Amino acid sequence: MQEIKEEFDYIIVGAGSAGCTLASRLTEDRSRTVLLLEAGGTDKNPWIHIPVGYVKTLDMPGLNWRFETEPEEHTYNRGIPIPRGRVLGGSSSINGMVYVRGQPLDYDTWSQLGNRGWSYEAILPYFKKSENYESSKQPWRGSSGPLVTSEGSEKAELLDVVMDAAEECGFPKNPDYNSGEQEGFGYFQVTQKNGRRWSTAKAFLEPALSRRNLRLEINAHTLKVLFDGIKAKAVMYNQGGIDKKIFARYEIILCAGTIQSPQILELSGVGAPDILRAQNIDVVKSLSGVGENYQDHYMVRQTWKVKKRITLNEQTRGLYLAKEIIRYAVTRKGIMTFPGGILAGFVRSRPEVATPDIQYHIVHASFKDVKKRIFDKHPGMTIAPCQMRPDSRGSIHIRAPDPMLSPAIRGNFLSEENDRRTIIDGMKIARNIATAMALRDYVECELEPGLEVQSDDEWLDFARARGNTVYHPIGTCKMGSDINSVVDDRLRVHGVTSLRVVDASIMPTLVSGNTNAATIMIAEKASDMIKEDEKKAT
Repeated sequence: MQEIKEEFDYIIVGAGSAGCTLASRLTEDRSRTVLLLEAGGTDKNPWIHIPVGYVKTLDMPGLNWRFETEPEEHTYNRGIPIPRGRVLGGSSSINGMVYVRGQPLDYDTWSQLGNRGWSYEAILPYFKKSENYESSKQPWRGSSGPLVTSEGSEKAELLDVVMDAAEECGFPKNPDYNSGEQEGFGYFQVTQKNGRRWSTAKAFLEPALSRRNLRLEINAHTLKVLFDGIKAKAVMYNQGGIDKKIFARYEIILCAGTIQSPQILELSGVGAPDILRAQNIDVVKSLSGVGENYQDHYMVRQTWKVKKRITLNEQTRGLYLAKEIIRYAVTRKGIMTFPGGILAGFVRSRPEVATPDIQYHIVHASFKDVKKRIFDKHPGMTIAPCQMRPDSRGSIHIRAPDPMLSPAIRGNFLSEENDRRTIIDGMKIARNIATAMALRDYVECELEPGLEVQSDDEWLDFARARGNTVYHPIGTCKMGSDINSVVDDRLRVHGVTSLRVVDASIMPTLVSGNTNAATIMIAEKASDMIKEDEKKAT
């Protein structure tokens, strides 16, 4: 093993959405030294930066860990893909680029669970701090942050009519679902700048790399954290086939994400003793919550055949596509800028629900092969509901003491009755919208699941057989003070010192919507807490 003599104030593991943000903020003080370790490589692949390239990056081996869940009975023993970015910017470099903060209720719930400083009122300034929203100057939006967000530059005739159909069904149009009032339908806001993806690598890391107090190491796969008693003091990582060890003066901060932060903790001896001992790993700290509390948004795609040739199915072929490629090259506009979800809908599945519990991702397209993003030959439309606040809980645990082996991911999706009921209600609402009068001249017929599906049992069978996730894993290093929590409300790992987790794994419950914006917010808030704690200690 090569022991590196240079010592850094902070070592950040993972240059994803949280890691890039945190590295940028911590190095604003030039007296503070930071090492940022990233297992993946640079973000030079052109498919990263062209927005429509997400159809490639979501399953591209060189940029993606390509995780998959274990087969489980509730989803008919299918392995469900869980893509995670393996590149600078992490999943912000491969995702669908949609920007959703969630609801005030989400963060007030975190606070009610005993996490001080995490109410909506407390975290809103951090959303604003990170953001440069180009579309309005409302008081709840940020205008000077590095993360450029905006309304997408492109609209679509069919999706405009879908909003009319939703309104006909009693669901309003909402020009800004990030205002604190989420309910309704509107185009997704996106993390793009001048028609290109604006990842955290571009927004936060790239400008910070000119600072001499920030060191970035790529292709550096973290193996484990090394302890002196209960104090985290060094990180062991592999780079170019060589195991290396490097020391931190103040703290080690795991930003490896919901899948790999708990994996690193377990490999380092922090976790449930029975799991660690089964892999012959010495227990540094017994924490039964490590790897538990796994949650994700389970989504079911419903599709319709469209009468008019106004969908992406035909617009991504032949001469039309050639024209769009030229248009994008010249203007940075057109269908090449569409995000992963184009139209958003947030609705309550039933009247007694206080706030929206269903989110729709809607596109004027349908897929013959979803995983490979191969479009149908006929014009099509997809409306995909997911339950935003699921009750089902899964887990992520190591299979072996080998850091290069993916952990076992058990989603346990649809295991709770409320989750099953809500997704069924969401699919029924989607059908009602698609058959509304506003869409009569556009929709030819329902393709999936098809009108033969009518009973709740038939709806549930379709959901179990065809559903996937929206790639929003969270919760496996839960923030809290109960016996199953992993970090406290300052994101310090319970029972050890000089070790924090800063990423989506600390969320105790899922936010109501896509998770990238909330992950960046967590890193913004964590940077302030780390700076405050550093001052107290010196």
